[in-house]
Amino acid sequence: MTTHGTAHPLFAAALEELGLDVEVRRFPDETRTARQAADAIGCEVAEIVKSLVFAADGVPVLVLMDGASRVDVERVREELGAEKVTRADAKLVRETTGYAIGGVPPIGHRTRTRVLADRGILDHDVVWAAAGTPHTVFAIDPKSLVAHAGGALVDVREPSE
Repeated sequence: MTTHGTAHPLFAAALEELGLDVEVRRFPDETRTARQAADAIGCEVAEIVKSLVFAADGVPVLVLMDGASRVDVERVREELGAEKVTRADAKLVRETTGYAIGGVPPIGHRTRTRVLADRGILDHDVVWAAAGTPHTVFAIDPKSLVAHAGGALVDVREPSE
């Protein structure tokens, strides 16, 4: 059963275009952080996929990272061969993706952006990601997610202590 009605219109259109049949779940409380989303869904934080926008020499790049890990900006810089990589501000995130921080999905963006997917998201059978708003999420198998997002599999997480 597909319930795109609760999804952000831009995201719902992307699902349609990709022929992706996923259930979008809406929660009364915000799921802006990986912890909030995991608590609402009842899953592990690592099963949440964060869609994070960075600027590599001023050019936006999307990094897909599991919710329990942090992006190693230096590894992203090396992966892209960039001089400088910084976290995108709210304005650049919205201009690039069409969504506000806290609701950015891994697919269905306003612009074509390079996507790096950390290999760690493949450690799970199912992952959850934002569906375009801070109140909505959807589940998908991680290999499909990476394929539909056009992501390159990389190792860009901060080493765990």
